[in-house]
Amino acid sequence: MPAKIDRAFYDIGHLDSLAEADTPLHRLDPRAKLLTTAVFIVSVVSFGKYEIARLLPFFLYPAVLIGLGDLPLGFLLRKLLIVSPFILFVGIFNPWLDRTVLLQLGTLDITGGWLSFISLLLRFILTVGAGLILVASTGFTTICMALEKMGAPRIFAVQLLLLYRYLFILIGEAIRMIRAHSLRSFSRKGSISFRVFVQMLGNLLLRSIDRAQRIHMAMLSRAFTGKIRVIRQFRFGYQEVLFLTGFSGLFIILRATDAVDLLGRLVLEISR
Repeated sequence: MPAKIDRAFYDIGHLDSLAEADTPLHRLDPRAKLLTTAVFIVSVVSFGKYEIARLLPFFLYPAVLIGLGDLPLGFLLRKLLIVSPFILFVGIFNPWLDRTVLLQLGTLDITGGWLSFISLLLRFILTVGAGLILVASTGFTTICMALEKMGAPRIFAVQLLLLYRYLFILIGEAIRMIRAHSLRSFSRKGSISFRVFVQMLGNLLLRSIDRAQRIHMAMLSRAFTGKIRVIRQFRFGYQEVLFLTGFSGLFIILRATDAVDLLGRLVLEISR
C-alpha cells in the first residue's frame, strides 16, 4: 500500500517536472496557452447534450499540443483514468433516465440517454485532458503568475499557488504516517482500524500545519513578498498571437459549423 501511495505522489509531482522541458510549446508565453485553453473548454462545454460527431474534430487540439510539447501520452491517459470514475458515476444513469430513441443503426435502437452519456465522456476527456496538458506544458506556478499578469487579484493567485503546494505537504506527511504504521503492524498486514484512522487523521492535520508554518518562515527569510517569480522569462510575441488567434479561430469555426458533415459532403463530391 505505501508503495502505491508513493507512486501516486510521484505522478502528481511529475506534471510539474514535465513543465521544465524545452520545446516549442513550453517556450510559449503562459498567457497565450491559458487563454487558448479557456476558449477551447468554453467551446467544448457549450455543445448540446446529444452532440457526439461535432466534438470529434476538437481532439485535434490536444493531439497537436502533445506532439509540440513531446508529452507522454500514456501518463496523461493514466491521469484521466484516475478521475474518470467520478464522471462515469454522474453519467451512467442517463441511459435509464432518457429512453427516447433518437438514432437507429440497422435493428439497433440508440436512446438519447446513451448519446448524452457518450457526449459527456467526450467532453470530460477533452476538457480535463486540455487542463492536464496546460499544467504539464506550463507548470502550476507559471499558470498562477499568468493569472496575476492577466489582471487576477494577486492574493487569489498566491492563495491558489499555496493551496497547490500545501497539497504536496499534506500527501507527504500522510505517506510517512502510513509507512510508519505499516512497519509497526506486522499482524494486520497494514490495515488501519477506524479508531487508529481517526487518530492518524488528527495527527496528520497537526503535523501538516506545523510543516506549513516552517515553510512559511523559510519563505519569509528568503524575502518572499507575495510576488510570484519564475526562472524562465516569457514574452508575448508574434508566436503567441499566432497560437492564440489560430486555435481560437479554429474552435469558433468548429463550434459554429458542422465540420464533420462538411467533410463528408466534400468526400462524396470528390468520389463522384
